[in-house]
Amino acid sequence: MFPLSLTLKGFRGIRDGLGLDVLTLDLERLAGEAALVALAGANGRGKSTILDNLHPFLTMPSRASAAGAGGFSYYDQVCLAEAEKDLVWLHEGRRYRSHVVIRDTGRRATDAFLFEAGSDGRWRPVELPDGTVSDGKTGTYVRCVEHVLGSAETFFTSAFSAQGKRQLSSYQNGEIKTLLADLLGQEEIRNEGKKAGQVADLLKAGLVAFRQQQATLDEQIERIGREHRRLEGANERVRERAAAWKAAQSTLETTRERLAQHRAAREQASGTEAARTRLAGERATLIRAGKDAIEAIGAQEKSQRDRLERLEQRIGTRRTQRSARLQALTRQRRQCEAVLEHEVGVRRVGRRLVLAEAVAAGRTARVRAAREQVQELARCDSAMEAAGLRVKTIEREAGQAALRAEDLARRFGLAREVPCSGTDLQGQCKLLGDAREAQALMPSAQGAIRRLADDKTATQRQADALAVRRRALDAAPQALSWAEFRESVARGRAEQYGRLSQRAGEVDQARLRCEEIDGELVGLQAPDEGTTDETAEEVAERRDIAATLDELAARHQQQAKYYRQSLDRLDEALAALPPAFDERRLTAAERAVTEAQAAAGEAERAHLQAVRDVESRAALDRQRGERRRERQELGAHIARVEAQLGSWNLLTKCLSNDGVIALAIDDAGPALAGLANDLLLACYGARFTVSLLTQLETRKGEQREGFAIEVHDGKSGQSKRVEQMSGGERVWINECLVRAVALYLAQNSGRCYGTLFSDEADGALDPSRKRMFMAMKREVLRLGGYVREIYISQTPELTAMADAVIDLDGVATAAMPRASRATNCAAGTA
Repeated sequence: MFPLSLTLKGFRGIRDGLGLDVLTLDLERLAGEAALVALAGANGRGKSTILDNLHPFLTMPSRASAAGAGGFSYYDQVCLAEAEKDLVWLHEGRRYRSHVVIRDTGRRATDAFLFEAGSDGRWRPVELPDGTVSDGKTGTYVRCVEHVLGSAETFFTSAFSAQGKRQLSSYQNGEIKTLLADLLGQEEIRNEGKKAGQVADLLKAGLVAFRQQQATLDEQIERIGREHRRLEGANERVRERAAAWKAAQSTLETTRERLAQHRAAREQASGTEAARTRLAGERATLIRAGKDAIEAIGAQEKSQRDRLERLEQRIGTRRTQRSARLQALTRQRRQCEAVLEHEVGVRRVGRRLVLAEAVAAGRTARVRAAREQVQELARCDSAMEAAGLRVKTIEREAGQAALRAEDLARRFGLAREVPCSGTDLQGQCKLLGDAREAQALMPSAQGAIRRLADDKTATQRQADALAVRRRALDAAPQALSWAEFRESVARGRAEQYGRLSQRAGEVDQARLRCEEIDGELVGLQAPDEGTTDETAEEVAERRDIAATLDELAARHQQQAKYYRQSLDRLDEALAALPPAFDERRLTAAERAVTEAQAAAGEAERAHLQAVRDVESRAALDRQRGERRRERQELGAHIARVEAQLGSWNLLTKCLSNDGVIALAIDDAGPALAGLANDLLLACYGARFTVSLLTQLETRKGEQREGFAIEVHDGKSGQSKRVEQMSGGERVWINECLVRAVALYLAQNSGRCYGTLFSDEADGALDPSRKRMFMAMKREVLRLGGYVREIYISQTPELTAMADAVIDLDGVATAAMPRASRATNCAAGTA
């Protein structure tokens, strides 16, 4: 297998590195017949993205976080809503095309198609021998690719060295054996081992069910045993219960005979009981008639007493109303007397009210006069303050006028000192002109000073007059306060007299009301001692009620005497009759018969239960025998299943990685080690040789299945595990082993991929080892018959040693003008 052309659309690494949404590489044209092809370019150009897509498997190994499904997702590597990968590759003379479409438009979806070119050059979907056709589903695509190229794990282990790839020394025992089994073509054996394991699992599941059934049978046998032990002595209990049943039947017959005797005695006493019943009925009728008669008399007595009670209530209500009215009138009279107590004062206040109002009016006039004097005092204060301000203003203006007069006098005095005075230049001298102007202004300045002096004198005289007036009004505020106080006192006295005088009418009304109350109290006076306040009708009604009650009492006594005599006569007749039949004896006999019947029924049931126990014990004997026979058969079946399970477990072990596959790996181990040593000898010299160990020694000195790579150093004569070597040594030993695996795969299984891939695998090597590393690449191509190897290296010397170089820096440079032109066109359009 080697790629022919690759087209990537919408991959993030290509856009970030080259600025292109679509990249197409024609490897047939770019590589030609070259054996070593290098992808060159600066860091971040997208070299790993291209190399990771030069194979048909649905993964980018340098971007995968873990091996297998779920370790990689195309959606993290694309930047368009719809990205594509189109790879045309050749394998065993057949041309194939892998077309993968990754959609991320809100709902993610991936379609993958594998086509094969027909004889007419047209692409047709690949069809497997079992009829599976590549239909765009990723699962179908993976099956088709693995049918053509084998498993992805084998491809990426032997033919593809990605960045960060795990070294063989870090593989676990199961992982390395699975890989080597695939290399050796042991997949069918492992599949048979899996089938044997499935059979063993089914046998285990069936064995669990059988053992559960066996446990159920054990529980049933144990339960039957407990029931069987519980029913021990059932035959003896049958005999005992039969005897008890017979005794209960005999007791029942005896109680029935006694009950018949008591019933015959009761029939004989039935005549006497009829007479007793008749007399008892008459006695009850007489008692009922007497009770009715007495109750009728009692009802009449109750009616009369109710009538008397209503009479008493009427009289009591009238007395209560009269007492309440007397109390109300007495309370009203006290209120009137309380009002009349102020009569003298009210009359006197009425006479003094006019004088008090006149005094209040005079004192109000005095308050007005005092208030006017206070206002006059405030006006004097304001005028005096204004006069003071006027004096200050005049003094300030007088000072300014004096200063002006002095300045004018000084300027005028310069006329005598100016040297040009009296000369021809005096008309042009500014000082002389200023002096003459001052001479003209001096009279007005002196007049202003005199006028201000006169104003100050007049203002001072006015202020003196105001001061005299102010001293005369000094006592005005105190006089106003005293006048207001006396006015409030007079006004309060007048208002008090006014309120009291208004009560004169209330006093007159109170006197009239007292006279009315006295008249009404005379009419409500209580009767004298020894007399009643009942009316004649009430007295007559009371006598009628008393007579009726006396008559009812006499009738009650007569009825009671009559009915008492009649009852005594009936009681004598009842006493003369013979004693009545004792029903308690009949009841006791009936109860004894019932108890005997219950005892007989219980004894019969106990006897029947004992018989059933005997039958149940026999049935339990049969069931226990059947269950023991079933358990014995089930135990034999379980033994056969366990024997078969051991055989299938042994077969599973034999067909697993630790069985036949381990033996095949042991056989292939020396061949793999020999190929690796040949590569080490051809490229790095005879210092290191490797050996593959599939049997490891434990701490106890025992051998166990495992995997280890042991390296012998010919220079030091020591052997050590590859994990204990330096980083660079591990790199070239691991690469020799990986390429040895590829060579073994090509030589023994006939599976040759044609193209090898390597991504910066030389990073940890020194310059001399790097050149040896390139020599190993050519040796691997020669020994394995590979067509080419495509690799990435950041070492320019190694890149220069390639037969063909695909320079991505040149692709990026060529892409930049196109992007610039596209930008300019877009700007021009805008």
